[in-house]
Amino acid sequence: MLKKTFVVCIAVLSSLIFVISCNSIVGSTNSSELGDSTDVVAGKNTKIQKDTVKLMDILDSLNKGKIQFPPLDSINKVDPKLAKKMLRDSIYRELNKKDKHIYLTFDDGPLIGSSAIDSIITSKNIKISTFLVGKHAGMSKRLKRDFERYMNNPLVDCYNHSFSHAANKFHVFYSNPELAVADFEKCEEELGLKHKIVRMPGRNIWLYDDVRRVDLTSGSQTADLLGVNGYRIYGWDVEWKINGLTGKPVQSVEELYGRIRNMLGNKSTLKPNNIVLLMHDDMFQNKKGQQLLSNLIDSLKQHKDYKFDFIANYPIKY
Repeated sequence: MLKKTFVVCIAVLSSLIFVISCNSIVGSTNSSELGDSTDVVAGKNTKIQKDTVKLMDILDSLNKGKIQFPPLDSINKVDPKLAKKMLRDSIYRELNKKDKHIYLTFDDGPLIGSSAIDSIITSKNIKISTFLVGKHAGMSKRLKRDFERYMNNPLVDCYNHSFSHAANKFHVFYSNPELAVADFEKCEEELGLKHKIVRMPGRNIWLYDDVRRVDLTSGSQTADLLGVNGYRIYGWDVEWKINGLTGKPVQSVEELYGRIRNMLGNKSTLKPNNIVLLMHDDMFQNKKGQQLLSNLIDSLKQHKDYKFDFIANYPIKY
């Protein structure tokens, strides 16, 4: 009897994944569509009304406990944990067939190193995202020129990293959310930024759509106020550190490349099949650091299913 039940469970879950994969397209899913897909999981005879069921949204619901098991009366005796694992594994297999999206993000520019970044990514023909500090663009003619190179390069998207970088006194900066938001608004205005997209200095905070993830509470009120004012806030999944003066990395290219592959493979990023890498412009002041960046990009470009994207497109769903 248990063997028969297990076979039925496999069949039901396989049918579900077939429905999901056949109907999945890139785009966002509204709550009613997710409700329809959840009804399918629950075994109700509800017709899927729209063809935009997303693997990632199903996975989110599964991880958040919104999908309940057992799905059908005929498999009431199946271990719910086993059924959940089977569904998750099936979704992972489908996601592994899809493209993986890499967001190379560089903070604190323009700085010494920005022009090298611009040259490297132009030669490699890949997209990057830069989070700029407003005051840096006015510190010298060279940095102003580097800022303009970023702004005029179609392979570079420019976003907001505040005007003052909190003067590197983050707790003080975030203790007054109104003044902090004004600092971001000043950066947007001074640099003529086109996107209302922010990365908060000294904080790995995410706030967009229905996502809110806060690493340190001292930045939470500022983040919420930025959200009220129409900004989207993006953090990062993995950080690469290099000593800008010596060019010596904390993680080698091989270590970082391996970690990126593992995180994409085991779906441990904030959003599956999407990975945000944090770097800083001043890491690439010298030839050693610049060569490491070039080597990392070459390693990632070996994979035909790895696509370099702007963070404005994050997350790309399936």
